[in-house]
Amino acid sequence: MWYAVLLRFIRRPLVLGIIFASSLTYCIVSFLREGTNKHIVYQDVSLDKKPFIWRTLQEHNETSDWECRNSVQGKSLIVDDRGYVCQRTDIAKNGCCVIDAEQTSRYSCKTCNNEHCCITFEYCVSCCLDPNKRNMLQLVLSKLTAQDHVLVHSLTDDYELCLTKCRTSSDSVLHENSYRDPGHKHCFSDPLDKVPT
Repeated sequence: MWYAVLLRFIRRPLVLGIIFASSLTYCIVSFLREGTNKHIVYQDVSLDKKPFIWRTLQEHNETSDWECRNSVQGKSLIVDDRGYVCQRTDIAKNGCCVIDAEQTSRYSCKTCNNEHCCITFEYCVSCCLDPNKRNMLQLVLSKLTAQDHVLVHSLTDDYELCLTKCRTSSDSVLHENSYRDPGHKHCFSDPLDKVPT
């Protein structure tokens, strides 16, 4: 019985108004108190640029005694960070392509056209790693959009750059729904540039 009386009392408009006003006042006061007592520190989200390394032919050759990074995902072909393309079966324990293998080639542009677009991802990376392509890659880097700079910011050397550029990207598509050239969809230069090799 007392429960029904209490419920009727709480449902009165005046009581509901007092409860709402006191709740609102409490929220405002606690918000203002929190703002003056705590100093909000915003973290700087700018990325520190790692030094980018352009490796020379000599530095590519020196890698042979160490472990190599390689493209990993190729079904039949692999490209290592020295610019060698080889069959998946011709990979040494250190991750490098076996140089003496019959089908191993270096800086091979075997499936690439004159616009630096290739049919096969691994040949694209190998061709891109050729130290003679450095000037062209520097030109490509200088024309990057702000959005592309965020991605390239994390790259440390020419191998990572070539892996990134050769992946199918917006540079190789036309109208966002078809390839510029369905056969040669792995490009390491801007397709709009006519850069000499």
